[in-house]
Amino acid sequence: MTDDAELSDLVFRDRYALPGEASRAATFQRVAAALAAVEKASQRHGYAALYAYHFMRGAIGAGRIMANAGTARNGTMVNCFVQPAAMPGLPFPAAVDPALDRAVRTLAMGGGIGYDFTPVPPKNATHGGPCGVIDRYDAVCRAQLHPDGRPGAQMAVLACDHPDLLEYIDAKQGRRRWQTFNVSVAATDAFLGAVERDEAWTLRHPSPPVSVAGMAGAAPDDDGRRPHATVPAREVWDRLTRAAWHSGEPGILFVDTINAANNLHAIETLRATNPCGEQPLPPYGSCVLGPINVSRYVHYPFGLSARAVYDFVELGRRVRVQVRLLDNVLDLTRWPLDEHAAEARAKRRIGIGMTGLGDALLMMGLRYDDEAGRTLAAEIARCMRDHAYLASAELAGERGAFPCYRPESFLDTAPPRPPFPPDVLAAIRRHGLRNSHLLSFAPAGSVSVAFFDNCSSGIEPPYAWRYTRQVHLGREAPRTVVAENAAWRLWQRLKNGRAAPLPAHFLQSAEIRPEDHLAMLTTLQPWVDAAISKTVPLPANSTPGDVGRLFLHAWHAGAKGLTVFRPDPSMPSPLGPSCPGRETPPAQRL
Repeated sequence: MTDDAELSDLVFRDRYALPGEASRAATFQRVAAALAAVEKASQRHGYAALYAYHFMRGAIGAGRIMANAGTARNGTMVNCFVQPAAMPGLPFPAAVDPALDRAVRTLAMGGGIGYDFTPVPPKNATHGGPCGVIDRYDAVCRAQLHPDGRPGAQMAVLACDHPDLLEYIDAKQGRRRWQTFNVSVAATDAFLGAVERDEAWTLRHPSPPVSVAGMAGAAPDDDGRRPHATVPAREVWDRLTRAAWHSGEPGILFVDTINAANNLHAIETLRATNPCGEQPLPPYGSCVLGPINVSRYVHYPFGLSARAVYDFVELGRRVRVQVRLLDNVLDLTRWPLDEHAAEARAKRRIGIGMTGLGDALLMMGLRYDDEAGRTLAAEIARCMRDHAYLASAELAGERGAFPCYRPESFLDTAPPRPPFPPDVLAAIRRHGLRNSHLLSFAPAGSVSVAFFDNCSSGIEPPYAWRYTRQVHLGREAPRTVVAENAAWRLWQRLKNGRAAPLPAHFLQSAEIRPEDHLAMLTTLQPWVDAAISKTVPLPANSTPGDVGRLFLHAWHAGAKGLTVFRPDPSMPSPLGPSCPGRETPPAQRL
């Protein structure tokens, strides 16, 4: 076995370093120079230096950027996409093949894809319905390796009123089906209300209709969708929550909340997310991601030599540079499909993320599960939101607002959001915005290991202080390594040895109540215009009823979705792609 320093180096060399790049600084120089290419010729050298310094200060691009920028690879710098599962306007099943061909092109360039399978008609004697179509997508993805040798990642979403919903809920239970997929159910407010009131729930044929020979049935309802069957809403709910309790899937997406909070709700409807769920997207939507290690801005960590202080000024600087850097990626990356490029250039979504939040709270002497910890986390997210929107407005003054920009979408009270400070509002009124969406808190698993010394990933608390994991390096057999949390290692170093007892605020993920995990998610969500990847670990004595109550609590508290995870000590702890389901706990969805 190896120590954690070697783990970080192994992952860095396998996934991000080019031949001859012996250090992270060399990789930073290569990526920085590539991303500065969009700047004016006279300013490129200066911006390349700025971006390299920016990386050294704890703000980087997501994995596709760090791996592909400045290379000749036929890879994209965009991590996540949403694409149609069946081509609109074509009859079923002919609509699937061209959509599947397009998915292969995106996967081959390194992109993960989410799909809404709701338009696929229900299973009958001649076709397998959504579950059969997902089988096909899974088989193609398993045969299609990313350019770096890793398997692709996909997300399946099915609406809560599709006729094949119960089959879909049970599809992954007890079998290794759909290994490249995370799965989620898109739950509407109407369905969740029917669950709470113990009412009947109507399953309906898809709309808009996808034609299938021989389909006939009842007359359509007012919305044009033909009823299929009526079932008790709680029967569906019990199946969903039991499956989630058993295996962590399906997750749940609160689609009405997602759409009500969407900056572009007037011009698009969101029905699916990327594979990890932090980015709800329209068809052919994509998002350029880049995490900031927020633990880097704690001065006097643990308060051993002076009172620990959080440097919001430096965090704001990093956020402002990150906006420009990620906006550059939109003009530099290779796009798998022309539709991706057109959609991205019309709206210019970017996703500034955070990682290391759990470590930052430890270093500040705060518990992840109490109000003081959540208050600081919210202050960090608010700082990121405000500086991101200010920087995007200033960039719009230089480069122009995104083509679909409409002032009322950001200056009116809908969608609901915490108010902007006066200087941010003034800048938006004057210039508009360069980007329709700016924040997206992804798992950031592999980059946290490779570039940030195995800090706590995303918004999660540390999984454990020291533990074994399996590392998947290219096409090699998995290697077992020892991993150590970065904040824990810093504590031991400052205390001159590993025998130092841990303070009471040092909490591992499994030591935190599910309700407190959820509280952190809902505390941060108002500041994030996309969504947040968060997995809630369940205690061993949890029940499906506990999952149901947690899901409903998340809905009422304004979350955009949730995934739970019940640890199984018999399972290994692999370090593979951040999703689907390859981390422990699995960093999946919102």
